[in-house]
Amino acid sequence: MTDAVAYELAQVNIARLKAPLDTPLLKDFVDSLDPVNADADAADGFVWRLQSEEGDATDIAVFDDSWLIINMSVWRDANALTAFMYQGRHREMLARRREWFERVSEAMATLWWVPAGHRPTVAEAEERLLHLRAHGPTPYAFTLRTSFPAGASVPVTGEVPAGLGCSV
Repeated sequence: MTDAVAYELAQVNIARLKAPLDTPLLKDFVDSLDPVNADADAADGFVWRLQSEEGDATDIAVFDDSWLIINMSVWRDANALTAFMYQGRHREMLARRREWFERVSEAMATLWWVPAGHRPTVAEAEERLLHLRAHGPTPYAFTLRTSFPAGASVPVTGEVPAGLGCSV
């Protein structure tokens, strides 16, 4: 039996920009980064987020594609993550994501369990996301809709509020 305290939930989501970050089209998004990141940092169940010296992750390369940006964080569990995602400023940004990011057909977000204290790397996140794309949700890489408890082998189907899927 898996000790739930021994694991934390890692998440990554990537997005393909419609324009460079310094353009008027993305001004509202860029202006919201610091407040939303501060909300995350203060959220119940938040553990860690990927960030550069500037305090966000917009300049961290993912999949060697300069049009992609990454958001990666670690949470106590899925309940803590979804509580943050679907309320306040983050919910407002999520609702506007089509203004700033291209719509893509492949999975752009995934979740996986990490040992408590582990901080995932971008390479690890890329590997998990590619696994999800190739195999669908598994205990190695899954989604909010089809999640797995730490150490599980059977999926648990969850509900995501309508219109607010986890990909950008």
